[in-house]
Amino acid sequence: MALLRPLDKLPTLDVATILLLGAEETLLQQLGAAIIEECEGMAKVQVECFRPRIDLIVFVLSLHSKHSLKTVELSLPHVDASFFLGKVCFLVTGARNEQNNGVHLDTVKKMAATYHSPLLFADLEVKCFRVSMAQRLIRILQICAGHVPGLSALNLLSMLKGSLDPSAQECD
Repeated sequence: MALLRPLDKLPTLDVATILLLGAEETLLQQLGAAIIEECEGMAKVQVECFRPRIDLIVFVLSLHSKHSLKTVELSLPHVDASFFLGKVCFLVTGARNEQNNGVHLDTVKKMAATYHSPLLFADLEVKCFRVSMAQRLIRILQICAGHVPGLSALNLLSMLKGSLDPSAQECD
């Protein structure tokens, strides 16, 4: 697998691309569908599993699966260091039900800190949380793709450092 570099491919006007990586294919497909559904009327957004020009990489980890952690760990060496300047985030699922966790949250927190990347939380199995996360990822993607004047991926990195744990958030 070739090393992913942020500027390997030239940007396309009004198109932003998000790469969702993780072991839970069903959750990734549901999140991708929610992102596309929430983008109606905005710039074209692509959700990819293949290799286009990438504006944002989201590593999706399920705390219920050691395989999920292993998949992300094996993918990280294939990402160029410059992506970690605001164009990568970690999305953790399964944080609400700690009894069934095969992966400790501290492990994921250390990984995010090591790569200086924000850590987001969402229960992707619940539709309202999935839609909320899709909306949040779309906004992050727009900034990373350069579609929001006055904001850059580096600005975004500093703003996302204090993401909230989902246990404090409720769905309407």
